[in-house]
Amino acid sequence: LAAALDSGAFDYVVIAVETVEHLAILNELAIRGHRGAVLVEKPLFAAPAPLPRHNFSTAGTGYNLRFHAAVQALHAELGGRHAEAATLYVGQWLGDWRPGRDVTATYSASRAAGGGALRDLSHELDLATWLFGPWQRVAALGGRLGNVTVDADDAWSILLTCARCPMVSLQINYFDQPARRDITVQMAGQTLVTDLIANSRSCDGKKESFATERDFSYLAMHQALLQGSREVAGLEDGLATVELIAAIEQAAREGRWIERKAA
Repeated sequence: LAAALDSGAFDYVVIAVETVEHLAILNELAIRGHRGAVLVEKPLFAAPAPLPRHNFSTAGTGYNLRFHAAVQALHAELGGRHAEAATLYVGQWLGDWRPGRDVTATYSASRAAGGGALRDLSHELDLATWLFGPWQRVAALGGRLGNVTVDADDAWSILLTCARCPMVSLQINYFDQPARRDITVQMAGQTLVTDLIANSRSCDGKKESFATERDFSYLAMHQALLQGSREVAGLEDGLATVELIAAIEQAAREGRWIERKAA
């Protein structure tokens, strides 16, 4: 990185190394006066830490599922309204993630590298707060329940209260075969179901499908960041998710509700 920055200025830097290295690289970019755009792969950091003072033109966290066509439709449908209840479910067998590679040699399997289901699949935490507002309190059960990782967590059951939804439940795991990723929302006498794998959504049983390429959400995220769109998860949003992860782990460790600290 030092050699690259010494060679000249860059318009856009993407930080996509192991999670535990994100903070040091972001700090180095800030210290060296990088003035272009920055995108940090999710999660932003392995643990809560202050954001560096910087002169980046724009900066974001890589929660690309905000740009999934079905999620965009759900976000528009909700329109900032309150919901009675919501469930976000994501699960996929970790062995299917990187075909041809030993699972135990990947960062996902290692706690020290910043892996684990809670951080790897933190898209759902970002979506919960993007769709339903800031979290207010959290309770959780989870950890390393199977043998798919070396020592990282592999399954979680989480309950949140958010500003616009009093009951948000999340199921996150490295186990599901086949993979599953969906969001169910109950509001104003309606049931909204969004399937991120089938690229579809339904309202009270009436289904709508979206024809999109697999990498569409990544392309849309990068374009939005370079255009300065507020739909991109900012560094502050990424840090809020890291703080929520820490609260989830504390809630599970201590067996109690954790209240969000006042800003």
